Amino acid sequence: MPLVMQSVGMAPTMPRPPVHDPAPGSIIAAMTSADGIRLDVQFTAGAVEWPRLLDATLAAEAGGYSAVWVVDHLAGRSMNGDNALEAFTWMGALAAATSSIEIGSLVVNVWNRSIGVAVVGAASVAAIADRPVWFGVGAGTSPRSSFAWEQQMVAAPIVDAMADRHARVGELLDLTDAMWHADDAAERFPTFPRPRHIPRVIVGVNSTALATLAGQRANGVNVRWSHPRCRELLDAATVAAGDRSFVRTVYADWDDALIDPDHPERQRMASLGVDRLILLATGVPPLG
Repeated sequence: MPLVMQSVGMAPTMPRPPVHDPAPGSIIAAMTSADGIRLDVQFTAGAVEWPRLLDATLAAEAGGYSAVWVVDHLAGRSMNGDNALEAFTWMGALAAATSSIEIGSLVVNVWNRSIGVAVVGAASVAAIADRPVWFGVGAGTSPRSSFAWEQQMVAAPIVDAMADRHARVGELLDLTDAMWHADDAAERFPTFPRPRHIPRVIVGVNSTALATLAGQRANGVNVRWSHPRCRELLDAATVAAGDRSFVRTVYADWDDALIDPDHPERQRMASLGVDRLILLATGVPPLG
C-alpha cells in the first residue's frame, strides 16, 4: 500500500511535487537492458524509517538494479516527508549492509559541509563498500529556492550568485583531483582515506555552464529527464568531455513502464546516449 507522507511544521508553506510510489512488486522486476542503459533506483528517507529503506535496497540489489542513490537533504519536508537521514551516514550503512549494488549520492550539496568533509565522506563510503561508489555533487540552491529553508534553519551557507556556486563545485573537483588522482597524493594527504575503488564524481546540472564544467572535469553528468533543456545539457557535457570516458545519467520519477527498454521514452534516452536511468521513488517501493 502506498505510503502517505505528512509534512511538518517549522518551515514555510510551499507547493510540493506529488509523491510517486512504485506499484507493488515492481522493485524486483528490473530486466537486463537491451538498450544498453543501466537501471538504477533512488530512495528518499522522508516517509519511512531506516529498516524499510534497508529492505527496499536489499530488494533492489536482489532484483538486479545497478545502483542505489540517496538524496542529501537535512530535513524531510524538502522531499515531502517528515524524516531525513544524513547522506554519508546513510550511504555508509548501505555499504556495510549490501554486497554488490553500487551506491551513490544524488546529489551532495557542496554547501552542506566543508568541501574536505564531503570528499573524505565519499572516500569513507567507498572504503566501506569496497566497490564502485558514485559521488554525485550539486552546486546548491539559491536563497529564493523552496529548498533554502533547511540551510537557513542550520545556518548553512546559501550563495546567491550562480557563478560562485559553480566555483564551489570546481573547488571540490580540485580537491578530489589532488587527494585521489595526483602522483603526490599520498605525500600531500598522508593517512587520509584512499579506498581501493576511488569514487567517481558526477555533477547534477541545470545550466550549460555547469554541464560544461562536468564534462571538462568530472566522471559524469546527471540531468532531470523532464528538464526542458535536457538534450542541450547532455550535449554540452558530452562535447566538453571529448573522447575521454564519461557517463551520461538522467533521473525520472518512478514509472513502472520505464523499466521496459522498449518503452518510447527509454528508446529516446538511448538515442541521446544516456548510460544510466535513475528511477526516483519519493516514497519507499513496496517489497515483492
